[in-house]
Amino acid sequence: MPPENKDQLYLRHMLDHARQTSAKVRSIERAGFDADENLRLAVTHLIQIIGEAASKVSRETRQRIPDVPWRQITAMRNILVHDYMGVDFDVVWQVAKGDLPDLIAALETHN
Repeated sequence: MPPENKDQLYLRHMLDHARQTSAKVRSIERAGFDADENLRLAVTHLIQIIGEAASKVSRETRQRIPDVPWRQITAMRNILVHDYMGVDFDVVWQVAKGDLPDLIAALETHN
């Protein structure tokens, strides 16, 4: 598969999983998130997938889409994977509720 096709695939994965995450928390308040371990685990995993896909996008495509915070997304993935005992659910909540809508909007303009 040509590199540009792989980038489109990874961008699509990012968008699909960001939408899925947003849908999971759309009608949830923070207390509900805190009380639902399965939801916290699902959201954390979906954010990991977004970060993994982002890490696979080529430098050229990243440069063409500067409104995506590439470094922060991949850094979040690294924290969730490598510092799994220290996951800060305040940050996970902020990403899910506050940051993903902007990511979705940015990715939608490039799909």
